Amino acid sequence: MVREEVAAAGVTDQRVIAALRDTPRHLFVPSTQQRFAYFDMALPIGGGQTISPPFVVASMTQALEPKPTDKVLEIGTGSGYQAAVLSPLVAEVYTIEIVESLGRTAQQTLRRLNYANVYVRIGDGFLGWPEHAPFDKIIVTCSPEQVPSPLVEQLREGGKIVVPLGERYQQTLYRLKKVEGKLEAESLEPTFFVPMTGTAEELRRRREDPGVPQLVNGGFEAIDDRNQPQGWYYVRQAEVVTGPEAPEGERFLRFRNEAAGRGAQALQALGIDGRQVRQLDVSLMVQTRGVRLGQSPQEVPRLGVSFFDEQRVPLGTQTLGPWIGTTSWTAKQTRIRVPARCRLAVLAVGMFGAVGEVSIDQLLVRAVDE
Repeated sequence: MVREEVAAAGVTDQRVIAALRDTPRHLFVPSTQQRFAYFDMALPIGGGQTISPPFVVASMTQALEPKPTDKVLEIGTGSGYQAAVLSPLVAEVYTIEIVESLGRTAQQTLRRLNYANVYVRIGDGFLGWPEHAPFDKIIVTCSPEQVPSPLVEQLREGGKIVVPLGERYQQTLYRLKKVEGKLEAESLEPTFFVPMTGTAEELRRRREDPGVPQLVNGGFEAIDDRNQPQGWYYVRQAEVVTGPEAPEGERFLRFRNEAAGRGAQALQALGIDGRQVRQLDVSLMVQTRGVRLGQSPQEVPRLGVSFFDEQRVPLGTQTLGPWIGTTSWTAKQTRIRVPARCRLAVLAVGMFGAVGEVSIDQLLVRAVDE
């Protein structure tokens, strides 16, 4: 997993890679999820929270630029996995969890596994941990709309914060440095985290979810300065192509993979309330070139919509595809039933280990009546 899903995807800090290899992720997830522990995927841990995919943990840790002398504050202990990865890289880790049951379980796990330099507190991470300030680094593993002011105050001059900021389903990971008392921001990549609760949620300007899916940039016309599609996160082995061959508009998204089993995909989170939306029409344009299976029959190009309840427990995945061989631009469509308990969906499209080249455009998701 570390070799194929973390190092191959861009994490280069050898200390971080070693820490990830040495951390037993299966001991930080519920027993029902342990068979998935070494897949690069988020997993539910209870309390409406998740453990982040290993690549996300590694990339955030690398962005933090941890040093052996650092005192680090983590907001959002969750299972304790991120704190465990940080433990051998820094001097001390102070971590805060607002969900008491999660915090107690994480504290017990960290103690049992002898992470002696990790200290757990139950409380609202918005307030930080002033008794141990100032901190050299702060890492936030949940998403507020903006950086809580107490965290800025508790960061030492010259220190850094890594935090996902934004709306409930559209977020960007930032690295911020404190310079003369203010934060200088560096945008890293689009991402998706559970929202920061407590005071941060009370201060959120846009608090209500429509419950109806609103796919962003399904035509891939909007791009960032790295030629990546805006609105999509964890984009792997993909580029936005500009040219006359686009079936609509000027651009489309192209995946290319030459190593069987390696990930090549793009994801987007959608707020869907299964009490309001019973079915979805999903459609897109697809073009393939020399596509063949990956290491197993499951490693094929496809589109998948995964549903989750309000506690982030998986409710199943429905797919459109696969697409094999070489084809010209072709319209694909399916109707998907939404589970009544659904409150969140994640749309994933890509090659998922298959080899060759797949292009997509005009991706649409529409709620439909029964």
